Amino acid sequence: MSKGPESPPGAVAAREAVRRRVAVVVGAGAVGSFLGGTLAVAGWDVTLLGRSGGGEAQHAPLVIEGPRRRRRTVAVRRVGAPELAPANPDLLILAVKMFDLAGALEAAARWPEVPLITAQNGIGAEATAAEARTSPLIAASLTTAVEPAPGGVARRRTGGLGLAPVRGDTTALRHELADAFADGGLPNVACPDAAAMKWSKLLANLVGNATSGLLDMDVGAIWANPAGFEIERRQLAEALAVMRALGLQVVSLPGGQVGALLLGLRVPGVLARPLLALALGRARGGKPPSLRIRLRGGGTGQTEVRWLNGAVAEAGARLGIATPVNATLATLVEQVASNPGAGDPWRGDPTRLLAACDKAGTGT
Repeated sequence: MSKGPESPPGAVAAREAVRRRVAVVVGAGAVGSFLGGTLAVAGWDVTLLGRSGGGEAQHAPLVIEGPRRRRRTVAVRRVGAPELAPANPDLLILAVKMFDLAGALEAAARWPEVPLITAQNGIGAEATAAEARTSPLIAASLTTAVEPAPGGVARRRTGGLGLAPVRGDTTALRHELADAFADGGLPNVACPDAAAMKWSKLLANLVGNATSGLLDMDVGAIWANPAGFEIERRQLAEALAVMRALGLQVVSLPGGQVGALLLGLRVPGVLARPLLALALGRARGGKPPSLRIRLRGGGTGQTEVRWLNGAVAEAGARLGIATPVNATLATLVEQVASNPGAGDPWRGDPTRLLAACDKAGTGT
């Protein structure tokens, strides 16, 4: 069931109920601010729980910039400690990087029975959350590129949200959230299988991510290069092989473009390269991939590659499927993250990176 910007007929009563709902978003970065701000546009009472470490709750406007310079300003509450957030929220959203998930779950432990949404990229957040708490769980996959902006967050491209059940009876809540996110301007789709949704989103997360971080090249330039194209094609083929072994189908998400990407990869490379290079170079709305930001943009040493390419490699090893490209990319990203100088040999050299993947594939 897809939801667009327009509310369905007869949704007035549902919207009135939504306006009384309370959400606590653990993680006040771009994704948390965007998801929380979108619910606030739809009338939810939203609190963003960040890392300020205490102090008084602050009621401040949050600016959401749209891809066409449309700006919305909503009121949210900002706090730096769980005890400053509402005591009885209706919903928790975890909007942190995977390497911060354990800390976010500790903060969420203040509300052990409140339904929780995991909005992480990569594979594993749902299993980790299920082990840590007993509440109903919902998985979310965001396909909109967002980044911090003065006073709030900027949405760099259109896209949407996938919502899928993980545990507990969340049907009514998911319908309510679908209406609320749609009212806030975020198209969304209901997915019956959380694992299929997350792995489908992973395909998009893999594109030009580890490679751009290692090569320090734009995504379009990587896909236009024959060696870069081959690395990208192989890492996606490995991920698809793992998905098939797990019995998972590719899910179409709003703005995800995964189906078109996979269709394009069936075309001979000499024809597909220029078309995909152009499309994928524009796909992020000018926002660099996350691993390039981490490795080449002055970010912290931690990355999410363990839950991206690393997740493909781990699942492949468990299932007996060869994943040399994903394993190589994951290893090299972790090396460069811990030692920036280790990235110098790869900068601007897709041919050398492809040779490293080939060597891993032959076991030499």
